[in-house]
Amino acid sequence: MAFHISPAAPLPSHVHSSPSSPHFFQVSSPCSRRRSVFPCHPISLPFLSPPHPHVPPKASVQAPTTPQTSPLPSPDSSSLDDGDTRSRLPPPNPNLPFKNSIWINPNSPRASRLRQRSSDSRYARLARLAASLDSSDPTEPAVSGVLASLGDAPPEQDAVIILNSMENSQNAVLVLRWFQSRIKLEKEVILYNVTLKVLRKCKDWNGLEALWEEMLEKGIKPDNVTFSTAISCARLCNLPAKAVEWFEKMPEFGCHPDDITYSAMIDAYGRSGNVEMALGLYDRARNEKWRLDPVTFATVIRVYSVSGNFDGALNVYEEMKALGVKPNVVIYNTLLDTMGRAGRPWQVKTIYREMSSRGLVPNRATYSALLRAYSKARYAEDALGVYKQMKERGMELNVILYNMLLSMCADIGSVDEAVEIFRKMKEMPDGCRPDIWSYSSLITAYCCSGKVSEAEGLLDDMLEAGFQPNIFVLTSLIQCYGKAQMTDNVVKSLHKLLELGIRPDDRFCGCLLNVATQTPAEELGKIIGCIERANHQLGSLVKMLVAEGTDNETVRREAEELFKCISSEVKKAYCNCLIDLCVNHDQLERACVLLDLAIRLEIYRDLQSRSPTQWSLHVRSLSLGAALTALHVWMNDLATSLQNGEELPPLLGIHTGHGKHKYSEKGLASVLESHLREINAPFHEAPDKVGWFLTTKVAAQSWLASRSSSDAFSTSFCNLSYRKPDTISSQSTPSLFFSDLMCPHSLALTSCVSSVLPATTSSSTCPLGFTFVSAFSFSLSLNDLLLGADKFF
Repeated sequence: MAFHISPAAPLPSHVHSSPSSPHFFQVSSPCSRRRSVFPCHPISLPFLSPPHPHVPPKASVQAPTTPQTSPLPSPDSSSLDDGDTRSRLPPPNPNLPFKNSIWINPNSPRASRLRQRSSDSRYARLARLAASLDSSDPTEPAVSGVLASLGDAPPEQDAVIILNSMENSQNAVLVLRWFQSRIKLEKEVILYNVTLKVLRKCKDWNGLEALWEEMLEKGIKPDNVTFSTAISCARLCNLPAKAVEWFEKMPEFGCHPDDITYSAMIDAYGRSGNVEMALGLYDRARNEKWRLDPVTFATVIRVYSVSGNFDGALNVYEEMKALGVKPNVVIYNTLLDTMGRAGRPWQVKTIYREMSSRGLVPNRATYSALLRAYSKARYAEDALGVYKQMKERGMELNVILYNMLLSMCADIGSVDEAVEIFRKMKEMPDGCRPDIWSYSSLITAYCCSGKVSEAEGLLDDMLEAGFQPNIFVLTSLIQCYGKAQMTDNVVKSLHKLLELGIRPDDRFCGCLLNVATQTPAEELGKIIGCIERANHQLGSLVKMLVAEGTDNETVRREAEELFKCISSEVKKAYCNCLIDLCVNHDQLERACVLLDLAIRLEIYRDLQSRSPTQWSLHVRSLSLGAALTALHVWMNDLATSLQNGEELPPLLGIHTGHGKHKYSEKGLASVLESHLREINAPFHEAPDKVGWFLTTKVAAQSWLASRSSSDAFSTSFCNLSYRKPDTISSQSTPSLFFSDLMCPHSLALTSCVSSVLPATTSSSTCPLGFTFVSAFSFSLSLNDLLLGADKFF
């Protein structure tokens, strides 16, 4: 195999091997008229190549596919002297060897000297010097002592090689100072750039900014390399805002980012929260076919996830694979987290299987994403399977992962598993022992399972361990006491919270509101007093709802003001509980007023949907009282449609979701089924559609007609929800009770179960403003808000 140098510019001489044998090399000279051949070994002479301003010199060695021979000199050139030859010959072609060569014996002194000056030897010597500088004391005398071997005027290229090889940012700055004092630099920005790269290696952002200020003070103009180094350093240091800042000031210095810098900025803009800019650059990257790394794709996926465009995140993943970029663990972890946020545990399973099939090893972030996804979806078996898999693989859990497991167990009601995990935590080293969140999760699990004594015992243990109860612990305790109807303990817990100086938040107040829905009438005053102490505005509204004589317009106005003041996350739960209170205390008109308000404020969305083949009612995310109120509103809507001559579709359905409340034996589906039997409605649970109750057009028409012809009827409950709040009738509602429909004490639902008659209004449009759409689904599960505030913590 023959070797030759590939220089960046024409060289005065070339070194290449003999065409006949790999054991010979020749030094060719355009002025030589003789050739001598000696056995030798190939060597490289990169010091003859002009240095690149940013890249340390290394030999660029190529192996040509066909041997090249040196042609014999022409008679004309052989008759000329050296000076004539140099003046008359055309410039040498850097891609071809010269015509005349001199062969050198590798055992000769000259070959030895050439070998000492070779690239490998020189680079290795400078690399060893850089390593010595990294380990030396960070003082000027120590650094000067190491560099003394270079002499008083070392080549600029040596300075570039040494700085580029260093890994100690503090000493690199001292080395830069030493070279600046001894070398007359042609372009000083080069040395600054390689020093900035050392600072980037060490993630020394403060040092980088200090060196930048020095450059500006000296009037040294930065170039593209300066900015790309700083931007990449900001990314490594997790400072996306700084990366954006540097990127946006590039035009001030006449610098223009390249594709790689633009790609890095997709990540920086995404992580700094500028979604529009990140996605704009990503669209440009696709159109102009930039090279994107997996980190950038992960950021784009995360941007789509945060914005709620989960399908867009999946599309980015598919585009990445189509471009031939192999997904890594970071990509898969981001996807798992995204699909967990989307509430798509089945896709989480698919992505995890694909990740495993590629031979990628899950890390803590992987398991955290799996646990979050399965916990949110209440996939108890899968969530605990992840924990088992971690133990089998010998993966060490930290306190964060343990707490996540405990929270998952509390969320799905797996108390025994939570107790076992907590016990193992107490056996772990100090770094994994239970903290305040560990105690909080287990207390929550006990409380939501009604284990009052166990919760109180664990609270004592927590106090002995030096942890004061936080708002989450006290919220759980109040919920527990409320379910057990231990009203005095609820009052004591609120007093403890205020005594600790903890300010009740919306979720805590929501928990008190939920307790009020479960409290007997004779004890309700105590709970309302607690609500007033926690949130005076909410307490005043609850008083209005259960008191006699309050007009409905005042209720509507006060409720609307309350919803303006609370966070959006709790509005639906508040509304559920407030309607439950109204139904529990026979204030059905007010329940309808609140339902009307919730629909107009879009707290409840898309309760009804219509398509050519099916009309449906969706009550999956409603509490029992709110669901039954909405049911009778819908029934009245059906009756109104028939009265106005509308044709019912072939199928009518009620969507309740399936399963039971996570800490109750009753589920919305079972209660609604019981109620439908009570009123003799022809809806039956669909065997092939879990959580759906269906009936046909013929059966529905017959039932509605039979109810309309009944002697005993009342339009109050049904018709109220179709009227504007200021026109609601104050007539009383017949007390026809349905037991066992509401919360633990079987508070009665008073409704117009005797009949469902058409409303007296002639309008065929629902004044409540129901939006009829063809498809509807809640991302929340039935259990999220079934009984109001059970999911506040």
